[in-house]
Amino acid sequence: MKNTIAENLVLIKTFLNIKLQGGKGKLEQVMDQIAHISALNHFFITMLILITMVLVSRTVVAGTKYSSILIIVVFGLAMGFLLVKSQMATPGLAEFPMVVLASKTTVIALIASFFVGGQEIKKIFCKEDLKVDDIMIPSKDETILGTNSTQIFFLIRAFFILIGIQTTHSLIVGVQGDSVFGKSYMLLAYLSIVLAIIFIDNKAKISSKQVYIRKGFVEMLAILGILMLSLKIASTVKPFIALPQIFFAMLLSAGLGMIFSNWKFGPTLNALLFAGIPVVLAGSFLVGGSRMSDAFKIAGVKNVMIYGFSGQVFWMFSGLAILIFLCKSNNIRNLAPGMAGALSHSGLTGACTGGDLGEKAASRAPIMINIPFFGHVFVFSILAASAERGSIIVAWTLPLICVGLVIVAFAIGTLRKADGDDGKEVKGLMQFAFGWQVVAVFGSFTMLNVAGMPLDQVSIAVSSALSHFGLFAAVQGGMFGGTAAGLIAFIFAMPFLVHPLVFGMFGKAAENEGKMSTKIVLGLTIAGSIGVIYSLLTI
Repeated sequence: MKNTIAENLVLIKTFLNIKLQGGKGKLEQVMDQIAHISALNHFFITMLILITMVLVSRTVVAGTKYSSILIIVVFGLAMGFLLVKSQMATPGLAEFPMVVLASKTTVIALIASFFVGGQEIKKIFCKEDLKVDDIMIPSKDETILGTNSTQIFFLIRAFFILIGIQTTHSLIVGVQGDSVFGKSYMLLAYLSIVLAIIFIDNKAKISSKQVYIRKGFVEMLAILGILMLSLKIASTVKPFIALPQIFFAMLLSAGLGMIFSNWKFGPTLNALLFAGIPVVLAGSFLVGGSRMSDAFKIAGVKNVMIYGFSGQVFWMFSGLAILIFLCKSNNIRNLAPGMAGALSHSGLTGACTGGDLGEKAASRAPIMINIPFFGHVFVFSILAASAERGSIIVAWTLPLICVGLVIVAFAIGTLRKADGDDGKEVKGLMQFAFGWQVVAVFGSFTMLNVAGMPLDQVSIAVSSALSHFGLFAAVQGGMFGGTAAGLIAFIFAMPFLVHPLVFGMFGKAAENEGKMSTKIVLGLTIAGSIGVIYSLLTI
């Protein structure tokens, strides 16, 4: 990256001092200081880029029922592409290592959602009637169009939390040397954690500020502990089966949520639930956009992209068709969290937990996100075994697809009899989310691999076609090799361009008393089916 005039003057002065003193040790010391300064520059530049991207996105959709995630997609891809085109960066954004670091904090953002999902599951199964008083009441003063002051604090704090926990985890595990700013991780971790602790909105009503701050620190320690323990477990079982870290993080976090079902959220969970996923997606789409020019030059990417786009339409709208026509559950309180869980869909998950699609969807989404992840003991076990073999194990996947369809049939019966009852609706949605997740994941892997697509490309195609956060994190973590890990950010981002249809439909439904247009859903289901068939025939 080009230096500014001031930076060049500092470098020249430093060089002259070194020449005069002639000390090798002094050279290394000065270079370390320059590296620390550069790390801080990148830290604050990345914060400004990601936070303004989310704020602008919220401003664009302010006053509407549409989700800001859609705008984040467009801004992220466009900015990443322009950074490369203007020669400010190269594909992969090696010149912006903090953006890359932020894009790899997916597991941290999901741990918060898993914890809340565990709480909600415990409340439903144990029929707990918990107190509803909150330790913090957000400010209602709109500071920026579409965002109040407390939400701005949530957004900035979410960035600090993600970077702080990630750098601390890297320091403890000892992998910070892989980063260009590895020697500055101690400084970045300290700065991020301290800022995350003290960055509290003074306009929000807090019953006990000391208790609230302590809760935030305890939550950060818990997330860090889950990260470390899940990595340790994944490393321990790797010789037997290569299950990804996110699977164990989900089990630990959801389990903790069930144990502490009465935990009132501190600033860490509040921030991550509101802004964790949008910040991670903003970073991921920036990295993905930077690879836009080069990705299409790679053999097989065209087929991956075709399935990514057509699969995005097919799996989303065929699932909606089942909920609407067969389950008789045409209301956004069911459709949004149901499909967010059924596909582990990152965009809908962020829209629901961010409150874009109503309070009911926001409260139900963490449950639906967690339930299918318990089925991932099959998903990741079979995929890990398939990855070692180099092809999908059809003898295992076909029976599971049948089981998934049977569970969906049970869900249809449960939801048809729900008649607006909250408990029955949630039970039916849990069944549907679990069953459709199994059908979508294993159906996609089986169809594509049998059609002739290599397994590493299949992993990218399926993750993108479902906007599946779990598979995204697993592929990003190297479950299907380095090539897939390098391409996933771009391929995952591109099908999000279909999301004007997805979020447009949900936005219209929110404006139409929760009802979605049945004719458009049916038409898009047919269009998606044709697209999937075409993608399979052209592999």
